[in-house]
Amino acid sequence: MSKKKELSPELKAECDAAKALFVSKKNALGLTQASLAEAADISAAAVAMYLNGTNPLNVKFAAVLARLLDVPVEKFSKRLAKEISGLTSSAERATASAPGATASDIVRQMLEKQGKSLSEAARQRLLAAAEEPSNVITVEFSRPGQVGDEVWIAHYDVRAAMGGGQIPHEYPEMLQDIRVSPKHLREMGVTFKEHFHLKMITGWGQSMAPTIKDRDPLLVDITIREFTGDGIYLFSHDEMLYVKRLQKKGKDRFKMISDNKHHDPEDIRVEDTHILARVLYVWNGQPV
Repeated sequence: MSKKKELSPELKAECDAAKALFVSKKNALGLTQASLAEAADISAAAVAMYLNGTNPLNVKFAAVLARLLDVPVEKFSKRLAKEISGLTSSAERATASAPGATASDIVRQMLEKQGKSLSEAARQRLLAAAEEPSNVITVEFSRPGQVGDEVWIAHYDVRAAMGGGQIPHEYPEMLQDIRVSPKHLREMGVTFKEHFHLKMITGWGQSMAPTIKDRDPLLVDITIREFTGDGIYLFSHDEMLYVKRLQKKGKDRFKMISDNKHHDPEDIRVEDTHILARVLYVWNGQPV
């Protein structure tokens, strides 16, 4: 079997730049090569081959990586940023020059000319979207960068019980992420240092009503891992996961409080309580 041809210095530099960005941001963003592979719908081995410079980066992988790292594609590949720009521009030009053509016709022409680097699954998704009655085409790879100051915040399936507690998942699944404006969050009184410290989780149960209702999404700061004053926290206690108000009671105890007055406060030991994040905002417009 012949040895695989090495990438050109330019293509290798793109892989190295992508890997450096991934390594520098993965811990803060809670990313792994496995989660990156899942988001890109490829194998973990394929991710490693991109990041290690065995295979050249392509449009699909670059767009997914840029979205997860919250950086523009041009940060690591001006070549692919230009290609993505060309794809979207081609669609716009085709729409202008062929007013009688259907959306699926335009997309087919665009894919024939400039979509060779896309996977067959991605091509089929684009065509399926174009054939929807609404004629609205959603192109995933057209979202590599920010729009204004908007960023993507990952939403994880961590079901923190607001009642008797739930056993936490060892590997939380990522749900649909949420697009927000950090500037708007701050204007609403949400205090945080960096947007990539923020994650979304889901609260379950009624013990924190009316502040937090069953299955309300919660915006949390995952860098807050210790008690920073009275407030609502995500924490584990006796191997169960909770979202509750905590107040310090002496040196070695917390008072665990439910906003629902039908639930009595409970004293728990500080040494048995592991704070995982602080709740900053309830995604129903309710301040905390």
